[in-house]
Amino acid sequence: MADRHVDYLLVGGGLASGNCARWLRESGADGTILLVGREPDPPYNRPPCSKGYLQGKESRAETMFRPPEWYEEQRIELLTRSSVTKLDLSDRTARLADGQDVSFDKALIATGAGVRRLHAPGAELEGIHYLRTIGNSETIRDDAAGKRVVLIGGSYIASEVAASLTELGSSCTMVMLESVVLSRGFGEQAGRFFQNRLEEHGIKVHGDDELDRFEGADGRVTKVITKAGLELEADAVVMGTGAVPDVSLARGADLELGESGGVKVNSRLQTPVPGVFAAGDIAEYESVVHGGKRLRIEHWDVAFNQGKTAALNMLDRDQPHDVVPYFFSDLSDWAWLEYVGPAYQWDKEVVRGSIEEGEFSIWYLDSGRLAAALAVGRSDDLEHARRLITGGTEIAEKADALADLSTDLASI
Repeated sequence: MADRHVDYLLVGGGLASGNCARWLRESGADGTILLVGREPDPPYNRPPCSKGYLQGKESRAETMFRPPEWYEEQRIELLTRSSVTKLDLSDRTARLADGQDVSFDKALIATGAGVRRLHAPGAELEGIHYLRTIGNSETIRDDAAGKRVVLIGGSYIASEVAASLTELGSSCTMVMLESVVLSRGFGEQAGRFFQNRLEEHGIKVHGDDELDRFEGADGRVTKVITKAGLELEADAVVMGTGAVPDVSLARGADLELGESGGVKVNSRLQTPVPGVFAAGDIAEYESVVHGGKRLRIEHWDVAFNQGKTAALNMLDRDQPHDVVPYFFSDLSDWAWLEYVGPAYQWDKEVVRGSIEEGEFSIWYLDSGRLAAALAVGRSDDLEHARRLITGGTEIAEKADALADLSTDLASI
């Protein structure tokens, strides 16, 4: 017998659960809602952790999804510093970290992701940091601001943290497998633009290289050694080595995982178990926007929107998740990029505007259809990109029109 019962159990303390709770209430749910998260804070926006909050420009309160009193007002039971340790979907019960068993009618599994750790020699030294939580952000600011910092990686986290720490007076160096920053997701044209911005502000970038080991003194890191033989002095290190979906709870509940390691759900974000949904970093879903292709996307905006879709389907609204995924990245005030997609592969890039002048969009075509678009200083272009992605429109013969600034994109 369970110790108590709730109508809606939301497992995970991120934006997927927070927005799910919001839309349950706003859409008429009157039952009991329990949100369980392992972090000490209620759901919050993660992007400031590498940007505004890390720089000290945003307060902790400003990062929060909703203020603490909102949960009480909305009759949402918020259980922080806790977790669900076991999920039994046959009898619809969850065991909490304190040993309490809670039965439920419907559930959302949104356990997010953890950092991908590298186990290089010397990785146990003090001063080596990973960024995932707001607490990590505070630690990095306290330990690395104004010092010599080496960042491992060439994607979002490493690039954004390098820009933020440079604003705080740090001397930053990046080491990455890629030849150009952010090029894995956006291609070399876009990546070169962003790398130029970083280098213009004094950040040193070493591409086509790999971490070999850390060296230290008195238990603290002092040097990063690369496989190419670089020896980089370091007072602190930040690892931007990616994330791994936390599917241990789902796996323990015998839910099927997909090719990308996420929990397989349908276009309504429902697992094969009726009334049990998955969202956020762990969800591998059938995208109606991409012709039923399965996607798993690690980004806060995706989790946010999936929380709404899950809530509506908990209320039997039969709502497909039809939102075109959106991303953004902010390299301090030096460059702001927005992106819709994603394009895992493409065979043509069409540039609209001027990369040299810093106002452009890049359109990524795959077999004649638009897979994704990136914009810097041309946000309005993305509305047309969303339409073309959703429609699966054949635009190969319209590449010249896309590139021509005199073309009204609404005509394509």
